[in-house]
Amino acid sequence: MDGDFRTSFVREPAALRHFPALVLNADYRPLSYYPLSLWPWQETIKAVCLDRVQILAEYDAVVHSQRAEFRIPSVVVLKEFVKPQKRVAFTRFNLFLRDEFKCQYCGSKGDLTFDHVVPRSKGGITSWENVVAACSPCNLKKGNKTLRQVGMRLMRKPVPPSAEEMQAHGRRFPPNHLHESWMDYLYWDAELEA
Repeated sequence: MDGDFRTSFVREPAALRHFPALVLNADYRPLSYYPLSLWPWQETIKAVCLDRVQILAEYDAVVHSQRAEFRIPSVVVLKEFVKPQKRVAFTRFNLFLRDEFKCQYCGSKGDLTFDHVVPRSKGGITSWENVVAACSPCNLKKGNKTLRQVGMRLMRKPVPPSAEEMQAHGRRFPPNHLHESWMDYLYWDAELEA
């Protein structure tokens, strides 16, 4: 039964809606800002019981097992350092994050899709260097034409992002829900204003 339960909440992002825990690496920085490294409370308690994490902050809520009561952790730190991944996966979310959730033709936000700068019908490939975030009106206007043919320009040249750039972009676009106990750990490495 444990396997079925675990796979059901890992597949469903709804599991993160109630009492997610911010997961920090052993250096006290989030494992990831894109997306923010969060575990469902069930995974967090399992990691605590297996002595893989240390609890830094807790919610007021508790859960019960047959023999014990646990306060639900809100921030945990891994006991062993996990080396950050250097390669940034080419995903729709990461593409939008690289382009700061803005159309790369007009700068508008919202209603985003992606566009091949050199259309696939003209030999363009699906890569960091040829795909950009685009709003629907700009994408429709461009269609399968080149930028020169439609008189459009890119705001900036598309390039593969580094992991450091993506971390910086991720800090500027936090998820909708940020628990107060997370704040001391999310932006502690940001430069202070004078």
